[in-house]
Amino acid sequence: MLVAPGDKVTQEQSLITVESDKASMEIPSSDEGEVEAVLVKVGDKVAKGTAIVKLKSGGGSAKAAAAPAETKSKPADSNADKAQGEPAAAAKAPAPQASGAAQQRVSPTAAFGSAVSARSLPHASPSVRKFARELGVDLTQITGSGEKQRITQDDVRKFVKAALSVATSTSSTTTRSQVGGGGLSVLDWPNIDFSKFGPIESKPLSRIKKISGANLHRNWVMIPHVTNNEQADITELEAFRVAMNKEYEKAGVKFTMLAFLIKAVVSALQKFPEFNASLSGDNLVLKQYYHVGFAADTPNGLVVPVIRDADKKAVSQIAKEMTELAKLARDGKLSPAQMQGGCFSISSLGGIGGTSFTPIINAPEVAILASPSLPCSRYGTVRNLRRA
Repeated sequence: MLVAPGDKVTQEQSLITVESDKASMEIPSSDEGEVEAVLVKVGDKVAKGTAIVKLKSGGGSAKAAAAPAETKSKPADSNADKAQGEPAAAAKAPAPQASGAAQQRVSPTAAFGSAVSARSLPHASPSVRKFARELGVDLTQITGSGEKQRITQDDVRKFVKAALSVATSTSSTTTRSQVGGGGLSVLDWPNIDFSKFGPIESKPLSRIKKISGANLHRNWVMIPHVTNNEQADITELEAFRVAMNKEYEKAGVKFTMLAFLIKAVVSALQKFPEFNASLSGDNLVLKQYYHVGFAADTPNGLVVPVIRDADKKAVSQIAKEMTELAKLARDGKLSPAQMQGGCFSISSLGGIGGTSFTPIINAPEVAILASPSLPCSRYGTVRNLRRA
């Protein structure tokens, strides 16, 4: 919360910070006035149009400031959007595609469905029926709370919430014994009381760590990895990088070895287009654009900002954009669009050190480049190139 009752706010002043799966952003006020009441609390889930605060204008009239229509970030937990948010999350959950045909999403309420004749259709408006279809809900299983038992959107939301609670409780015992792809069974995760061995502190994982952990696990298990290590003498390139930093120091542009690697990767992708591709069923989708992602470590976990159209940008433009994206990542302010559309990723150890490591391919990409830290000797970048 960035404001409290009694605060005076101006138009476009930030009111709250919302968090999606991999980014956070501040929501500005659409009006100015004095905050009469804050209508949401930390942990609530908000959707577009949700009233955030109640403002009292100079004339004494009160109005509610709502989340803008383009806001798609959702922090944590209110009934108003949970019915929409959780099925959507389930639709995006890692799952392999069936060979030759796209898999159909299984609705969390599918087990409650039944065939019904047109004469027995329940009372509901067209908008409610559309809402139910989008969530995969069978309206015959719902008792309406409206006039003459007419079904409302709230009735649909409550039904989905109840169905999800049942699905969660029945599957909780098996989630750790199955990998999220291919039905691979493994031993159950050991359940140990660590406190009996000594003092402990338990901290919940951030949303980014939970999501990235599940995705990396799937990618490691489902994608066959082949690793190739190479050494390159980058003495002249390093000297050039140092000279460029001195030349662009006043412009505020900092050149790292990663900026040059991105340009080198683009050249390699142009020469070997099968690396600039993604698998879709039985098809290999060859991309005609060159969007390169780079792994960025943040206090909340690993994210992958994307440099779009890297083939059309100079090294100085790439270096500047990398600096800006890395800062947004550390501040937790990357938008979903800034992490989408990547063709190929680079994972760099940065200042950690080391001469070689094995990254995990970022699905649905088919390859990744590992860039160790620049050593003190004249030989640099041991590379791991991996393809599915």
